[in-house]
Amino acid sequence: TLVGIDADPEAVVRAKHFLESFGEQAVVVRDNFLHIDTIISGLGFTCVDRILFDLGWSSPQFAERGRGFSFLQSDEPLDMRFSSDVGNLEKRPNKTAGELVNSASPDVLVRIFREYGEEKLAHEIAGAIVVQRTKEAITTVKQLVEIILEVYRKKTHTTKEVPWIGGLHPATRVFQALRIAVNKELEVLEGVLPKALSLLCPGGRLAVISFHSLEDRLVKHFFKSHIGKGYRVLTKKPIVPSSEECKVNTRARSAKLRVIEKI
Repeated sequence: TLVGIDADPEAVVRAKHFLESFGEQAVVVRDNFLHIDTIISGLGFTCVDRILFDLGWSSPQFAERGRGFSFLQSDEPLDMRFSSDVGNLEKRPNKTAGELVNSASPDVLVRIFREYGEEKLAHEIAGAIVVQRTKEAITTVKQLVEIILEVYRKKTHTTKEVPWIGGLHPATRVFQALRIAVNKELEVLEGVLPKALSLLCPGGRLAVISFHSLEDRLVKHFFKSHIGKGYRVLTKKPIVPSSEECKVNTRARSAKLRVIEKI
């Protein structure tokens, strides 16, 4: 039996349609995967042979209107939640990115941008946000992007509409940081990894695909801490996509796969 878990209602609809031909052999549950232990036990299973965590956001989420996941969706509201009614840690809906941007203290914004986005201009961007939100609420992607661009224009002494930095759009890191913060992704990952290991049958394997260094670092250290404790890591180094795959799917370029096995 295959069990799929996703908090995003649109992703659940797509998965159910895709797996329709498998009938009762495939079960798709709408929930946060942090609750994998109660979901699996509720389905009557005591342990599982394989678990795969495909972290982060899917391509359709960036394309869907009304979500505000991408800095390219200029007229979108600043939402960024995987789900509007399925919570993560407290079993209640998370704040939207807009609510976070308009209410968080300058210090909290700086921490989010630095820790989750590794943004070098975190202090300047947080300061600009605080100044702007005293004039009007920051509710759209376009408003936030313009604040970030203006900070970078001043820092790089340019009048370019978009001052690209090393091939990256200046808003890339801030939007990544907000998505992680809004959905509490690192806290959820930290909470779900031990649950996943405890669910494995002998010989069972947990595989995790991550897409940025913060996730990969967390998975790497977690796996390493369980070596010699009834588990063995099957990937001394993470498996990464080939150059050929990256040409076909550019979003795969940052993917890293790590696998651990219960002995």
